[in-house]
Amino acid sequence: MTSSLFRLPLLRAFQPRLLAVSLAACMAAAVSPQVLAAEIKDVSFADQIDAPGGQSMMLIGTGLFTYMVWDAYVGAYYQDARRPRPAPLNDISRRLVLEYFHAIDAEDFVKATTKGVRKNLSASDFAAVESALKEFNAAYRSVVPGDRYALQWQPAGGGRGALTLTLNDSVIFSSDSLALANGLFAIWLGDTPAQDDFRAQLLGQ
Repeated sequence: MTSSLFRLPLLRAFQPRLLAVSLAACMAAAVSPQVLAAEIKDVSFADQIDAPGGQSMMLIGTGLFTYMVWDAYVGAYYQDARRPRPAPLNDISRRLVLEYFHAIDAEDFVKATTKGVRKNLSASDFAAVESALKEFNAAYRSVVPGDRYALQWQPAGGGRGALTLTLNDSVIFSSDSLALANGLFAIWLGDTPAQDDFRAQLLGQ
């Protein structure tokens, strides 16, 4: 075993270099917040992202969605960095990212989305967004393992804003409806979520 007498001179010799490396790492972290990441099931999600307009969103939580005995997908929920307390159905910047482990047909997304929104809205509220929901569902594409869907709401004031659905960072749907956004986020984060454990993980509980 090497004694401390041998380690001490070596440590002193490298102290300036270690200090320089440490300072460089700190500076890099300060200017590049997206370098840091959370990992779940070998999938990484940035700890912080920048929304349109320069508004930062922080990672609230990550989770694993299971179906029977299979790992179906993992997800990450982001929210306005100025609002650290989870508020997934409020008119604030928010983003939900899902990465899939299996191939899923577009029609399966349509069925699950319609069912999930209906479960979380009253009959009158569902009727109010039904037309917009059909347009949203028409944008779905089938996915293969590794694909990512991301749902994002960016408020613009007065109950309006930008709702987007992206597939692998390409926008495939957009709307200005807060009601539709809330209905969609509620599928995973509402009072009647697709899976209670997944909701709790996304909200950091």
